[in-house]
Amino acid sequence: MSTASDQASGRREPGELFGPRFELFADVLAIGLVTAVACLPLVTVPAALATACTLLRRRQRYAEPCTAGHYVRALRARRWRADLAAGGLLLAFGALFAADAALAAAGLPGAVPFALFLAAVGTVLAVLALRACAREEAADSWPGALRAAARGTVRDLPGSALVLLALATAAVCAWVLPPLLFLVPGPLAAALTAVERRGGE
Repeated sequence: MSTASDQASGRREPGELFGPRFELFADVLAIGLVTAVACLPLVTVPAALATACTLLRRRQRYAEPCTAGHYVRALRARRWRADLAAGGLLLAFGALFAADAALAAAGLPGAVPFALFLAAVGTVLAVLALRACAREEAADSWPGALRAAARGTVRDLPGSALVLLALATAAVCAWVLPPLLFLVPGPLAAALTAVERRGGE
């Protein structure tokens, strides 16, 4: 059985069929599947993604198990009143942006600059929301997570670009192969966690 130091170094013990990297890959896929299921009500998206990031972060730090069972227990232990409020706010912003995008597509005067502005604002808000989900503060305080994510978004522009690239990659994968929609939350959460860890925060 692999030790924590072996997992951190990526070494494989003699006779061990799969190394720590393969185990991480399997964990990410499992977390992606349960996260996708947890996201189905839509209002639970922030809590589901934040839980995935928490488990992956703890796996990296403490070599803790990162299984579907651990995910479900961690999800149940969250502060759901705040999580549902965050999810409702996310849905409200999504509906507002959808309505604005429909107006921009209607060919009204000034539609092109408005569409560009809307795309820029949407991109910034998406990066901000994703980085907030990856913050440790998301377990206790969404306002605190958003403030920390806002600082990180501005101060760590390369990290924000990586978050945007991870989101675009996940979207393209799900568009090309729709069944991957139930797996991409795992790699996306892994990428978000890695970006935050990369910043040393």
